[in-house]
Amino acid sequence: MDAWVIWLIVAVVLAVGEIATTSFFLAPFAGGAAAAALLAAAGAGTTVEAAAFLVVSLILLAALRPVARTHRLSKAVKTGTAALVGQSAIVMERISNDEGVGCIKLDGEIWTARAFDDEMVIEPGTKVHVLEIRGATALVSE
Repeated sequence: MDAWVIWLIVAVVLAVGEIATTSFFLAPFAGGAAAAALLAAAGAGTTVEAAAFLVVSLILLAALRPVARTHRLSKAVKTGTAALVGQSAIVMERISNDEGVGCIKLDGEIWTARAFDDEMVIEPGTKVHVLEIRGATALVSE
């Protein structure tokens, strides 16, 4: 069997292994094997093929591994109401849990609001923090 076919088989096996593991560890070596296959098809010697495999694999590993690590460690993006928790808002209508009234302007929208502490009354114009979202109601505190 020709050397380029062996290198190509190695590249495919490593690529399939990468797809199965999704760790960005085998992909650089698959790239190195593909480079060695190209050199073997062009008639390069075994030493040149092996050197190309090592050099290309190490360069790709050095380039892709930090990207993979950053991607793996990145936090999930919060969406929906979870993204609103922790934000600041402005009281538009007096918040009084006893009276069942209160509205805030949160992220450009008007939300029904209740004080997190039932005894608290918050006047319009006050800056509050959203502690929780229950349904369509924001629970806030100063």
